[in-house]
Amino acid sequence: MTYCLGIITRDGLVMAADSRTNAGVDNISTYQKLFDFSRSGDRVLLLCTAGNLSVTQAVLNLLDRDLHVAQENLHSLPSLNEVARYIGSKIRQVQEQDRSWLERDRIDFKCSLLLGGQIQGEPPQLYLIYSQGNFIQATPETPFLQIGETKYGKPILDRTIRPDTPLGDAAKCALMSIDSTMKSNISVGPPINLVAYKANSFIIQHQLRLRMGDPYLMKIRQHWEISLRQAFESMPDIAWDAPAVEAVAIDADL
Repeated sequence: MTYCLGIITRDGLVMAADSRTNAGVDNISTYQKLFDFSRSGDRVLLLCTAGNLSVTQAVLNLLDRDLHVAQENLHSLPSLNEVARYIGSKIRQVQEQDRSWLERDRIDFKCSLLLGGQIQGEPPQLYLIYSQGNFIQATPETPFLQIGETKYGKPILDRTIRPDTPLGDAAKCALMSIDSTMKSNISVGPPINLVAYKANSFIIQHQLRLRMGDPYLMKIRQHWEISLRQAFESMPDIAWDAPAVEAVAIDADL
């Protein structure tokens, strides 16, 4: 399993991913899941991958190959929407090539990708590309997207991320979202790759790779756990002896 997320705000874009891949409790490996296909000064293109590793690696290989031999590639397409559609077509291509033996051996070949970045003449954008090749785009109402093991890290994003969240705060929230997931699911783990891109800069200036036991990662985990415990302890007690409130029927015609 894996966990990747992207956050888009008025200040820019944050992308983060863990690096753990497993095929059972006794077969755990580490693979990079956040990839940079940017061209400095022209476009920033960041990809996160989740799902069947052989499929996602094959897709990445096709994308890299096309940069050298194909007229249509990540650096030639004029809009991020077209880039998302192009990547979706590569997912379908790989799946169709391998479908017969994957289905024969009952191997789950689904995958999903996050695409975030900016091309000259456009604002920063964030897309989730599904296994079928179709995709959705993040909006001001939903300024983050996730793939992989999403449920444990979503509550903090729901409560914290807004379109006007400062980029530094969004990066901290991304790390805390991944850390919350690691706390509850052993199939998600470090190293954690984190990128923060400032809108209209067209260059990656801020990126981290946090390994197991990294002092900053340990610090934010400890601080978050203490803060949660303090918030819980300050919650008002349940009023067990309070009089029951009777339900009031509401006339549907009113």
